[in-house]
Amino acid sequence: MPLDTRELFARLIQCEAGGEGEDGMRAVATVIMNRATIDYGEFARVSNGGDVRSIITQPGQFTCMQETVGGSYNRQNVYNMEPTDIHYEIVDWALSGGRLNGVDESLFFKNPFSPKCPTYFPTNVGVFHNRIGDHCFYVPTAKYADT
Repeated sequence: MPLDTRELFARLIQCEAGGEGEDGMRAVATVIMNRATIDYGEFARVSNGGDVRSIITQPGQFTCMQETVGGSYNRQNVYNMEPTDIHYEIVDWALSGGRLNGVDESLFFKNPFSPKCPTYFPTNVGVFHNRIGDHCFYVPTAKYADT
């Protein structure tokens, strides 16, 4: 049975940021909602007016949405997640307009597996804005507008 958008979103939050605490999970949820509501660039075309599911399932965006990575089975994918109440609470918060201060207009995040965040998101479409837990958050650059 296919997962509804709320369930898929909760699984993605658990998978991408479950070890980052409540603020880390809220930050990732904020990025997803920022992508769904931006009115220009690639994510505006993908979301087609705010479709969160289209943002979540956009190919190549979230490792947790991939069942295989580098030719090997990816055990950490949304289909292996079992979200708890906190994951659903964060999704409901985000879907109802909640946004985490400090993430602002961030459209990108990554875990650099390093204490230092790179200045630019790969391909220079984002510039470093803030770090929450292990994730670095990036706001769009002028180059993003051309995507």
